[in-house]
Amino acid sequence: QVQLVESGGGLVQPGGSLRLSCAASGRIFSINVMGWYRQAPGKQRELVAAMTSGRNTNYADSVKGRFTISRDNAKNTVYLQMNSLKPEDTAVYYCNLKFGTAMAYDYWGQGTQVTVST
Repeated sequence: QVQLVESGGGLVQPGGSLRLSCAASGRIFSINVMGWYRQAPGKQRELVAAMTSGRNTNYADSVKGRFTISRDNAKNTVYLQMNSLKPEDTAVYYCNLKFGTAMAYDYWGQGTQVTVST
């Protein structure tokens, strides 16, 4: 089965930076989408950023210009560089992988806590 392992979460002050990593393993189609979602307490899970294997990207408006998604296709690893962090960025961040017909194969990481606070 496909497994996603995340790392890089933690506590950071406003204006600080964090870099999240997510490595996928298992049988993964070479054409896929990897991305990051987040869920804050009392809120719905939302897309933060995603990147296709062709390196097309999509960002939430709230993070555009501050966060950068990147990936290593050979390693099936995706990264999220988070700069100029705000308290509103506090959430559990989840790595996601989609592939296959209609992107029906859908896998999630365990989540990593990001807390932006003084």
